[in-house]
Parts: sequence; structure tokens; C-alpha cells
Amino acid sequence: MTKHVTVSRKTAFTKPGVMPGRLSADVAAALLAAVGDIALVLSRDGTVLDVAVSGPELAAHGFADWVGGDWLATVTVESRPKILEMIDGAGRADPEPRWRQVNHPTAGGDVPVRYLVMTLDEGDRLIAIGRDMRGAAAMQQRLLQTQQSLERDYIILRQAETRYRLLFDMTNEPVLVVDAGTRRIREANPAAHRLLDVAGRALVGSSIHAIVDAASRDDFIAYIGAAETADDVQPVTLLLADGRGEASLTARLFRQARQAMLLLRITASADAVATRQQHDTTLSDVVERMPDAFVLVDRELRVMTANTAFVEMTEMPSIERVTGARVATWLGRPGIDLEIIMAQLRDHGTVRNIATVLRGSAGAEEQIEVSGVVAPTVNGACYGFTIRSVGRRLRDAPAIARDVPRSVEQLTELVGRMSLKEIVRESTDLIERLCIEAALAYTSDNRASAAEILGVSRQSLYSKLHRHGLGNLTSSAE
Repeated sequence: MTKHVTVSRKTAFTKPGVMPGRLSADVAAALLAAVGDIALVLSRDGTVLDVAVSGPELAAHGFADWVGGDWLATVTVESRPKILEMIDGAGRADPEPRWRQVNHPTAGGDVPVRYLVMTLDEGDRLIAIGRDMRGAAAMQQRLLQTQQSLERDYIILRQAETRYRLLFDMTNEPVLVVDAGTRRIREANPAAHRLLDVAGRALVGSSIHAIVDAASRDDFIAYIGAAETADDVQPVTLLLADGRGEASLTARLFRQARQAMLLLRITASADAVATRQQHDTTLSDVVERMPDAFVLVDRELRVMTANTAFVEMTEMPSIERVTGARVATWLGRPGIDLEIIMAQLRDHGTVRNIATVLRGSAGAEEQIEVSGVVAPTVNGACYGFTIRSVGRRLRDAPAIARDVPRSVEQLTELVGRMSLKEIVRESTDLIERLCIEAALAYTSDNRASAAEILGVSRQSLYSKLHRHGLGNLTSSAE
């Protein structure tokens, strides 16, 4: 059995043999004066009968001159309700008197004092014990100043970090920050990712040795070791990995949070830069010559660049007239298609073969299929779309017979054999099934998008599919 122990907030003497006896008036007065910085003997109406001040500073502020005056008159206006409350509480013999802080106005400024008021045995007099709080107030002020100084230093640190990050990301020189102990990359700027042809932040966490060719790895390890022991190590020229050509590498040791780090700068050779530029030029030429349309848009869905096939499909005279315009001007049915495509891109990162239309500036409308992908860049995500015309394929495709549950003629023949209510239910089922089939065909059997087009929840769509025998309760295409 667990024994519960109640702990009191205050304790009293419990051994009568060692308890102090009845104190004389002189001893009691000396004891009260020693407990606090100031002790007051008060009448019931708050008149100061006697004062004991422990320090010369309070006496210099006139605290010893209160005898015969009203205690209420010695405090500021804001502190007077507290004085009245302490006097009234002592008159009610409050078993748990509270310390209250008041301010006394002086020539040198307000002096904060914390008081405890108690009733003496006679009952017609009160004793007020006060403690000077100027030391605590000064400590609080220093604490506040220290906190404000820390906040200012934190703001300066954040600003410096922002400037460093901006400079680190915008510089055209590839830079790596390497942990000297583990030889792993801690940070890499976008220029380094472009030079090494690595997407995103794939370099972070990888071994620094992987950036150079296997034949140059031993020389690179030796150079890193030399850079850790000396500051004047000359740059070294090594072969980069995956046939990216030669590059000049410069390493410098520094310490951060008591940890050794290496700042590695990479300067690609002219041949490596030319190879990269040739690769970019070749890729640009291939995209430009593609028979399918290609368009790259920013986060606001404004055209950044496009190939000739896209310009021709939009019936615009030049690429300059297309750049900067919203792709929704031509792509998709207004308010439906592009919203569905973008929702799929944000959720899954790619979309494939979404059936929609492309409207030309001259009024032509063409059936198309759209595939898209999210492409992260330094300035944020952008979206690339390939557009393929399917109008000819749809015209040449043979018509597929569809098992319609009932035709309009069959429904009208039910008049006289079924009630109007049952005929309306049959008509509703027919329309509902035809709409669901059309939505599934329009979204390439993507049931999540079909539910959004129809304006129903996914669960409701799955239930209707099951009821009409069009699919299972679970979705195969989200």
C-alpha cells in the first residue's frame, strides 16, 4: 500500500524544550529590524508609530522621518491600493499574509520595497517588514539588457548568414564545404552541382573523393592531407569524375564550432567548360527540333521558353510573343484542365498523357496529350510540359461499341409498364453512368481527377463505380 505524505508549504518549531521563550520588547524589536531592511510599527489606521532602518542609504532617502505620518502618503499613487489591501488583510488575521511590492518616491527616484504586514499580539498595532528591492531591480534590468543584446547579436548573425548564403549560392565558382574528419561534403553551391552534373542537393553527404577520376584519387587524397597541415599549398590540377575534364582545385582549412572544415574551390579548365557548353547547346538543339511541342513555365505558369512546335500549335508569330504569357491562354479548357494537371504535379511530381485541348490564337482547337514534370532550379521550381497532338489518331481510330444500359427510346417504352418514379430512377442511373464513363475517359482512367471533375468525393465515386459495375471499391489510379 502506498502511503501518501502531505507536505506543508511552511513549518514551525516543534520541540518545546528548545523553542525561544517569550521575547522581550527590545529583543523583538532588534529581531524585526534585522529581518528586513526596514521595519515599521503601524496603528490600525496606517499611521507610522516607529521606524527601524538597517542601512544608511534608506535613512538618507528620508525613510527614518516617517514617524507620525500616514504610511499611505509615503508611496506612489499606483501603490496605494496595495497598502490598503495589506492593512485590511492584517486586520482580518489572514493566515497566509502575502509579500507585496510598493514604490516610495524619493529625490533620487522611486525605491521599490517589498513588504509583509502582520498583526501584533495586542491586536491594535501592526508590524510591516520591508526588503529593499533595488538590487533585484538592477539585476532584472541587467538581465533585460543582456537579453536585448543577445537578440541584436542574433539578428546580426542571421543577416550575416543570409549574406553568406546569397553569396554562396549566386557565385559562378563551384565551392564545396567538406568535413575534414569524415571527408564528406557538408555544403555545395549550385555552381558545383552544375559542374558535376548532379541534381538538387545530391552532393551533400557524399564522399569528397567521388568528384575526381579514379586515376587522380591518390593525388587528391595527398593534396587534401597537405592542405590540412599548411595554408600555402598551391592549387592542384586533377581529372574530374565521369569524364568531365580537368579542373584546378584549391583547398583551405578553417574551423567551425571546434570542428575542422575544408573550403574547396573548383576551377574548371577551358576544355571542360567548352564540353559543358557543347552539351547544353546540343540538348537545346534537340528540344528545338522535336516534333512534339515543349514549353517550360515558372511557378506562376508563365512561359519561360518553348520550342518551335509549341509556337506553331499556339498560332503565334514568334517565340518572343509567347515568352512571358500565361500558358493557360492556350493549354486546357478554362478552369478545369490546367488546375487538375498542376494538382497532380504538386502531389506526384509528374503527369503522363493527360487528354486535353490546345486552343490556338486564331481560334483553332486541337486534341492533345500532355505530360509534365517538376524541375527544381536555383530560383525555385519550374514546370516542363511536352504536348503531343492526338486529333488525327482519334479521327482514324475505330469507334468502340459501348454497352449502354438503356437508350432514350427504350426508356420511353417503359411508360405504362412502370411508374414515373421508377422511370426517372432509370434515367438518372443512365445519365450518371454516362457522365462517369466520360469523366474516366477524359482523365485517362485517373479516378481522383475524375472525382474532382464530377464534383464528388473519391469514396462516392468508388461507390457509384461499384454500383454500375464499372470498377472496384479501390482505385487503381490516384
